[in-house]
Amino acid sequence: MSNAYEIARERYAEHGVDVDAAIAAMDAYPVSIHCWQGDDVAGFEAPPGEQGGELGGGLAVTGNYPGKARTADELRADADQALSLIPGQHRFNLHAIYAETGGVAVERDQLGPEHFARWIGWAQDAGIGLDFNPSYFGHPLAASGVTLSHHDAAVRQFWIEHGKACRRIGAAMGEATGSPCVTNVWVPDGSKDTPADRKAPRERLAEALDEVFAEPLDAVHNLDAVESKLFGIGAESYTVGSHEFYMGYAIKHGKLLCLDTGHFHPTEVVSDKLSAVLQWVPEVLLHVSRGVRWDSDHVVVLSDELRAIAGELVRGGYGSRVHIGLDFFDATINRVAAWVIGVRATQKALLGALLEPWAEVADAERAGDLTGRLALMEEHKTLPFAAVWDRYCEQKGVPAGAGWLDEVRRYEENILSKRV
Repeated sequence: MSNAYEIARERYAEHGVDVDAAIAAMDAYPVSIHCWQGDDVAGFEAPPGEQGGELGGGLAVTGNYPGKARTADELRADADQALSLIPGQHRFNLHAIYAETGGVAVERDQLGPEHFARWIGWAQDAGIGLDFNPSYFGHPLAASGVTLSHHDAAVRQFWIEHGKACRRIGAAMGEATGSPCVTNVWVPDGSKDTPADRKAPRERLAEALDEVFAEPLDAVHNLDAVESKLFGIGAESYTVGSHEFYMGYAIKHGKLLCLDTGHFHPTEVVSDKLSAVLQWVPEVLLHVSRGVRWDSDHVVVLSDELRAIAGELVRGGYGSRVHIGLDFFDATINRVAAWVIGVRATQKALLGALLEPWAEVADAERAGDLTGRLALMEEHKTLPFAAVWDRYCEQKGVPAGAGWLDEVRRYEENILSKRV
């Protein structure tokens, strides 16, 4: 590996790229790993040993691969295993339904930081930050697929109080870990068929959000984000919280705008949106997913679009303004492996962007040399990236190449296969 790395370093140096500096810069790009991949978005509201209720809200998990986490302790153990195989220091992203209430039923509008104390302690021990999400689905008061924009004021108020509680939980997480918690609001609200009134639900949603965000919280501890979606199952014809709605809300109120790579039309790409929206919003929450024909939340892989997103982040100098998190759930494969594949793919895209000899491509563009621009872009694709990635993994003490898969298979044999 040493010889390959030295050759790679020389090749990149010929293009003006400092490989060692690129590796060091990776520490500025933590990835928030989503808890819900580990247990198929079940959460812990149901009594131990019982399956949670129907997800609703357009969410669906396919597959029944053995070994999913059944308890918070199992989920934390699985996350520890994944983190041990991923280079760098990262974050963990929780939903409200992952509260630990000691077997006592606690309604979502009554949740508090104490119900996440063990998660906070685990994160402190691991030296990682936490992010958080209210859970506006999988609940009797969300059975209609409408929450914060509901026409019934009592239903709407329940979800408003849930949002308020979750912001306080996020702030407590941020204070305890010493790293701001991004608390992200997504609601499934919409209509399966053509609605008669598109205006009133959006007015109600805006008013509800104003109530949710009314309590001032220190941005040192909590950052508020709002997330749009094009459509969902059961909301094919109308989504209240569209991209235009939330972009306007984020601009007006100084909130983070969440861009989910699966939440747009298949011909729209988030890579093109980043430099546009960051002209107007303070920060962006980026949910990295992989839609296949629709928002299907497949495991993230090193795709052209993921590379393009990473390139925009690095070239734009947006590292401090973009919070990267994953959002997928696949129960057809080993769930721990899914985490590792998704995070490592995201990191490969980021390292590739940090190694990109962008300056010479930009110089050609500024000179009007469009032939040179295209030629250089193509030549850069075959620079010896793999040797640099392997060195990065080696420096962080995790397996390079596919060596991590052996560790996951051992974990499956010794731990996951014994869960019944």
